[in-house]
Amino acid sequence: MSEKNGQRSAAGPYGLLRGARQIVFGPGQRHGLGRIVASLGGNALVCTDGRMAEQPEFREMVADLRASGVRVEVFAAVAAELPTGTIVDCVNGLAGKTVDVVVGIGGGSCIDHAKVVSLLLVHGGHPRDYYGEFKVPGPALPVVAVPTTAGTGSEVTPVAVLADPDREMKVGISSPYLIPHTALVDPELTYSCPRPLTAHAAADALTHCVEAFTAVRREPTPLLGTERVFVGKSLLTDSYALAGMELIGRSLVAADRDGTDRTARHELHLAALYGGLALGTAGTAAAHALQYPIGAATHTPHGAGVGALLPYVMAYNLPARVSEFAEVAAALGVPAGPDPAGPDTGEFDRARAAVHRVAELLGAVGIPRDLAELGLGADRLDWAAEQGMTAARLVDNNPRPLDATQLRRIVGAAFAGDLTGLLPGTPQPATGDR
Repeated sequence: MSEKNGQRSAAGPYGLLRGARQIVFGPGQRHGLGRIVASLGGNALVCTDGRMAEQPEFREMVADLRASGVRVEVFAAVAAELPTGTIVDCVNGLAGKTVDVVVGIGGGSCIDHAKVVSLLLVHGGHPRDYYGEFKVPGPALPVVAVPTTAGTGSEVTPVAVLADPDREMKVGISSPYLIPHTALVDPELTYSCPRPLTAHAAADALTHCVEAFTAVRREPTPLLGTERVFVGKSLLTDSYALAGMELIGRSLVAADRDGTDRTARHELHLAALYGGLALGTAGTAAAHALQYPIGAATHTPHGAGVGALLPYVMAYNLPARVSEFAEVAAALGVPAGPDPAGPDTGEFDRARAAVHRVAELLGAVGIPRDLAELGLGADRLDWAAEQGMTAARLVDNNPRPLDATQLRRIVGAAFAGDLTGLLPGTPQPATGDR
């Protein structure tokens, strides 16, 4: 036994997993939405965006709700990147109406919108009142999340990410009270997902898996799960992260090339769910910290940004996570053997190969290979590093210590599209391993 800050902890493996109370996965499972929602309440608010609201599958789900005896109010104006004003408008429009359960149907923005609305309908105030961790004082209304993209994993996570017009980067509300009651994951809803969105969403899911699997290791005190929403890597989240990577490695290119490949679509949606279960407890790290300001500056999709950054963040973190990156290589189908950049030196070389494999995989589906391609100006590199440091939760979750100088190294390499300056060429001690 060891002691830290007065709390005893046992040596050995540690696991923590948070997720939806009920997860339903499978083709056609959306047809059970009405009965699920009716079991939670008779008055439902359904949150979606304008595109999804016009889809026949959406109209069928609303009809199913009504056929199950649920009174339905539809809010179909969820905006991409989730500006706070849209959330406030939605809540204000519900004055005098009864809502028992909130249903989010769509991508991550629609589900995050439903989470924050469920919070405000119970606790009042403005979204900014809850920025950060553990600011939500108690349970919100139950949320049923129905994702239509295979990426964010928001259907099982304790976080909602918003765009605050008064800030230059995205902000988050993190609380176990935000985890949806039910995740209803039907891969048939992704069949119509267009090609670029498929790639962006999957890049986000892959980043969730990699960053959760390689996150900081924290001292597993008995109070760790009550002190942090995101506790770093653990035995249970590692299992989901590896399973998600394996699915993405074999299905991403197939789904991108042929959107009608049902097996690939199903595997990507399951991978996104696994990524959500991994990140929802372990958390993410530097790629997400940097994407928030860079995404705001370039007005580019979240998945494109984290995907462009991921190989460079992996290269920086490699000395502290050699064995984990070797496992990533195996999960992504890299055969045991020499690294493309040099002779085989065993585990270290396989770890290097993981970085190259991720860059190759994401590049094959059109994810930008550098930040210049993403649209970031050379004059914004220092700014991006400085702003990335303000995402303290994500910076602290990185397996190697970060400061503005190190983030600037990552940003500079990612802007130039040059992994060599970050990727160690010979095995190094795992200094800075956290």
